[in-house]
Amino acid sequence: MEIEKARELGLCFGVRRAIKLLKEAVSEYGEIETLGPVAHNQQLMQALTRVGIKPRDNLEQVQGKILAVTTHGVSPEVLSQIAACHIKLVDTTCPIVRQAQNAAKELADSGFDVIIFGEVEHPEVKGLLGWAGNKGIAALEVKQLLATNKAMPYRPGIISQTTQSQSAFIKFLIQLIAALPSVSYEPEAKQSLKEIRIVNTLCQVIQKRQEEAIRLAKRSQLMIVIGGHDSANTKRLAEACSPLVETHLVEGASEVNCSWLAGKHHIGIAAGTSTPDEALEEVVAKLKSL
Repeated sequence: MEIEKARELGLCFGVRRAIKLLKEAVSEYGEIETLGPVAHNQQLMQALTRVGIKPRDNLEQVQGKILAVTTHGVSPEVLSQIAACHIKLVDTTCPIVRQAQNAAKELADSGFDVIIFGEVEHPEVKGLLGWAGNKGIAALEVKQLLATNKAMPYRPGIISQTTQSQSAFIKFLIQLIAALPSVSYEPEAKQSLKEIRIVNTLCQVIQKRQEEAIRLAKRSQLMIVIGGHDSANTKRLAEACSPLVETHLVEGASEVNCSWLAGKHHIGIAAGTSTPDEALEEVVAKLKSL
């Protein structure tokens, strides 16, 4: 049996940068709290907790005076609340997410109604909505926007959650543009589409990983995608591979089922950007043992 890993997998630079900042803060302050999980991976979070990095669900739970904002980022309102509590901030927001936040703010400041392609309840999207002020709305499907019974904007600015796939974003854009108000060539027309601005806020690291996973899936008999079940980018990897070959998303070696391997001679391995190296090694070792 051949086990082949995707050429690029495991922790991305944004997560590695966050871990480095957090460990430096622990060295300086002894212990640090984070507003939510640093990344959506239980094994990674357990390892960080052991060295003194403790996640909190909300500001009310924060007990100390050192708090870290995670890779997903937060809204300006949350930053103001942290400052009002006189809490020292360690900001580990991913630089790619920071670019998306800046894009949301710039669009809103320029008079656009900001439409975010993404999961409404995801912490990154909640933060992006905050940066768009009162001019933002998020959805994964155009029909969700139409279901709000709000008039479609006449000057939309469109961005994406950074971990979405390029193909899904393009599909969303095509459907959205078709649903926008018609263009009017009458100078006095008030209810016509004035301008559309699209900003590509997708993480190119994640796009490349999806492309690599797809290439591997095409020549494999089975794909194992390793990462957190709540991780958006890991779910995108599994979604990209599953139409091509039997695909299973696992968080660790204990979830690997030996029945998956029956008659399989070539197994592909892909992993999300918050998946620690230890989880990868454990899954590969489990597959070899079976």
